[in-house]
Amino acid sequence: MREALASLAAALVVAAALAAPAAAETRLCNRTSVVTEAAIGVAVEATAATRGWFRLDPGQCRAILQTAEAPGRLFLHTRPVGEAPGASLGQPNQRQLCIGEGDFLVPAAQSCRQAGHVMAPFAEVRPTVAEGIAILFLSEEADYDLPQARRAGIQRLLTRLGYDSGPIDGLEGPKTDGAMRAFVTDLNLPADAAALPDIFDRLLAALRAGEGPGFAWCNDTAYRIMAALGTEDGGRMVTRGWFRIEAGACLKPPLEGAPPRVFSFAEAVDGDGRPVLRQGRPLTFGGETAGCIRASEFEITGTDCAAHGGLPAQFLAVPFDGRRRASLRFREPR
Repeated sequence: MREALASLAAALVVAAALAAPAAAETRLCNRTSVVTEAAIGVAVEATAATRGWFRLDPGQCRAILQTAEAPGRLFLHTRPVGEAPGASLGQPNQRQLCIGEGDFLVPAAQSCRQAGHVMAPFAEVRPTVAEGIAILFLSEEADYDLPQARRAGIQRLLTRLGYDSGPIDGLEGPKTDGAMRAFVTDLNLPADAAALPDIFDRLLAALRAGEGPGFAWCNDTAYRIMAALGTEDGGRMVTRGWFRIEAGACLKPPLEGAPPRVFSFAEAVDGDGRPVLRQGRPLTFGGETAGCIRASEFEITGTDCAAHGGLPAQFLAVPFDGRRRASLRFREPR
């Protein structure tokens, strides 16, 4: 009983540190080129609490803990926004703690007791404290400062949308300026959109809607779609998968260069990842061009599927318009 009361007291102290206002604070600053959501964990001995989500645009800082002196060890879990499924900022997995969705606070996060909560990997972090403010930085190999990170984030999303913004380097240049002007023109946005606080919201919304040049999948079904992409390389088919497109969402897969033709194969899956059946057969979306797929993540060159441990599938050839734009919408058959 005494140990249980001690654990409860520690959990309350940790939860209070996460939620209560104070004169000083701990801030998280995003020096990466990726829009990121973060969850913070505070651990005292065997007890821990978590809170999230805190969204940070590239170049942005936010208060994530309402004290500069945490009552215990600090842990951080991050997830990129607008990136391909499975993308990661490369954090080490040092401790598993419980997280939720939306605005959550888990006071005893060593395990999950509530529906919809899941365990997730956290990395221990140590802030730098100066003048009563503790600061944590998210960074990547390029080691941007905050203004460079903002520019690099805009470049990254313009590139994902299919605009030629040049290298993702966080530097000003004519290609980035030209890509932003094209984006502003295509979406009829204010001329100063790049300087507005909501530019990342606009870029992410355009990405989800399949806007911009290039190729996009859009999922108009009620199910999750797992899609495979095919391109031609020296006359041979190269297929890659899987790309996850949630119901009601669009996804622009990364395409290197400007391939003359793009091919698509997809299948609908339920919440447990099992194929959705229609009249006893999987609900798939394809065409008449031979390609290869595999159950797990894959990249296969050629059409000798068995040699790569794969299965044959019929891909759809996707036509581009004169501006090199194409979208493919998945709809359930009537």
